[in-house]
Order: sequence, then C-alpha cells, then structure tokens
Amino acid sequence: MIPAPLSDADITAHTDSYFSRTRKIVARFGDARVTYAIFLRRPVVSAPALMVDWLEAVARERGETFDIELLHKEGEWVGAGEPLVYITGSFVALSDLETIALQKIGAACVAAHNAYQMSVALPGAAFLAMEARHCAGAEMQEIMAYAAAVGSRAAQAEGARGFVGCANDWTAHYFNAPFGYGTMPHALIGYAGSTLRAAEMFVETFPGEPLTVLVDYFGREVTDALAVCRRFPEMAHGGKLSVRLDTHGGRFLEGLDPQESYAVLERNAPGALRRYRSQSELRYLIGTGVSAAAIWRMREALNHEGFHAVRIVASSGFGVEKCSVMADAKAPIDVVGTGSFIPEIWSETYATADIVAYDGKPMVKVGREFLLRAGKHG
Repeated sequence: MIPAPLSDADITAHTDSYFSRTRKIVARFGDARVTYAIFLRRPVVSAPALMVDWLEAVARERGETFDIELLHKEGEWVGAGEPLVYITGSFVALSDLETIALQKIGAACVAAHNAYQMSVALPGAAFLAMEARHCAGAEMQEIMAYAAAVGSRAAQAEGARGFVGCANDWTAHYFNAPFGYGTMPHALIGYAGSTLRAAEMFVETFPGEPLTVLVDYFGREVTDALAVCRRFPEMAHGGKLSVRLDTHGGRFLEGLDPQESYAVLERNAPGALRRYRSQSELRYLIGTGVSAAAIWRMREALNHEGFHAVRIVASSGFGVEKCSVMADAKAPIDVVGTGSFIPEIWSETYATADIVAYDGKPMVKVGREFLLRAGKHG
C-alpha cells in the first residue's frame, strides 16, 4: 500500500491550510468533541476501508480514539446525500484530517458503483481491472483497484462473476488473485512482425500457460485469430486459448462495415436493433471498434472452424453504458478487460464533510440539516 501521511508535519503539508489553522485555534481556546458526517451528492456504493484504515492509523499515532460509525457497510448502495459515515472524536485531533480523508473515500465510492453496474450488466462475463495505465500515480491506482473489488463483490453477491483479477501484481490482492493477469501488448506483436509469431514467442517463453492473443494489430482480426487457433489446436480445443478484441474506434473489425454489422446482429440478436437507440448505443452495437457486431462476428468465425472452446476477451471503452448495450445484444463475451470504472465526471467524486454536533449538541450549517440524526452525535 502507498504510505499515507501520519505525522503532524506530513499531514500539514497535504491538507488545506485552513484546517491546520483551525487545529491551532481550537487547541488554544479549548478542545471539543465533534461528530463529522461524510456524504456524496450522487448514488454510490460504500467503499470506506481505505479512509477508515488511515483514520485509525492517525488516531494511534496521535494517541487518540475515533468513533467511526459506518451507516452503510462496505458494498452497500448509498443514496444521493445520505451520510456514509459519522466520525466522532477530539476536534483538535480531527480538524486537519478532512482533506485527506475525503480524497480516500469519494472517488472510491463512485468507482465501486461503476464496477458494480458493469458487473451486473454482464453477469456471465469475468472482468479484469486494467485501471493502472489510466491512473495519475500509484495512490490513485490503489483507490481504483480497491473500488473495483468492492463493487465486484457486491455484484458477485447477486450472482455475477465480476472482477476476477487485475493487470499487475501490486493490486492483485484486492481480487484474491496471486498476481496480475495479461499476456501481450501490441508492442510485442510489432516486435514479432506477425500476430502468429508473437503467439509462438509467448508459448515458447511460457510453455503450458494459457494464452490470450491480441488480434487487431494488422487489421486482420478474424484471419489472425484463426491462424493462431490452427497453430495451437490443443490449446484452442482445451480452453487455454483466448482472442482479445481491441479494435480502435477508427475502423471496423475485419470484414465488417455498417451493412454487414447490421446483418451480423440480425442473425444473432435481432431484438437489440428493434427499438429506439441513442447514437452512442448504435455505435456500440454496429459501429466501429469493438462493437457487439464485431464480437458476434468473431464468435461466428471461431465456431465455423470448430473452435468453440476459444474464448473472446473484449476491451476498449467498456464502461457502464457499453456493458449494458452488450447485454442487450447478448454479445458472447467471456472476459472484459477494462479500466472504465474510473469515474468520467470527476466532480461527481467530491465527497463532503460537515460537523453535525459539538460536545453532543446537534448543530450544522443551514441547508445540511438532513445530515443530523438524533441520538447519534454524542
């Protein structure tokens, strides 16, 4: 885990200055026992552990005890404006912790909600968290990986497969995985000179391991996927070979165009096209990139050649909306690789803290009375 600031000097360096000044003022004029309420303005899934662990570590460092009351257990749905947690303790000890505490809970709760929605939209697919490359450093990566695991567990409780791992070793423990998963990037295929040769290099270097081969580098997704299957038939028929579709949004999968994309969906999921669709939904169904039509076309080609056991891994922009559209199209996805649970609208991740009681007396700024709860602020 990322070392969190625990000493007074480090906390002062990382917190908003008016909180540090408040601490000095309260220490001079007399401490009070206060209760903070933390909430977000949009529905989320509760993901408080990183914040709670840090607060408890600070309390130990300061020789204090904080009463932390979770209103919603980890993984529970929380409505917009509902308090997530009440934190009670010394005002001197708590007053300069707000900035860092909010950093550790707001984005986590929103990302957990996204991961939950994605998982329940495609309950039969396994998900791999690929957030690391999209994060602004290791601390954000840890928050996002933790959040994906929390949202995933909530979905798994409802029967979804959810997130089964991530792309690197450091955060694999959040998914109870022994290490990060992944076999090859586009760079290896460019180095090898062909998709087939890259697959051969992998097998020679890691014999006996399952192989997921990227097939979009040369724009011959179907052709190259079948070539790899024919080269490694035992792996293909034994369920140890997967093809990963990562076609970018600037072109169609090999053999597709708008007309043929419509035809593919008409053959496999006609109902997906026979109701109103927004432009983004249509793009996910029959547009460029990794569309539902592209996934169905790959499945058709594999099955036609007898490679029914070869799995399809889909990546490229699989956020909440795209997962929902893929579910409507009954897209035959075995695994989704995605970092798109990272919140798109960052302002939605801003958590807010308000003191709701001073020395047992309920008091909060006008307009935040909804945070008060009788008998809970002593």
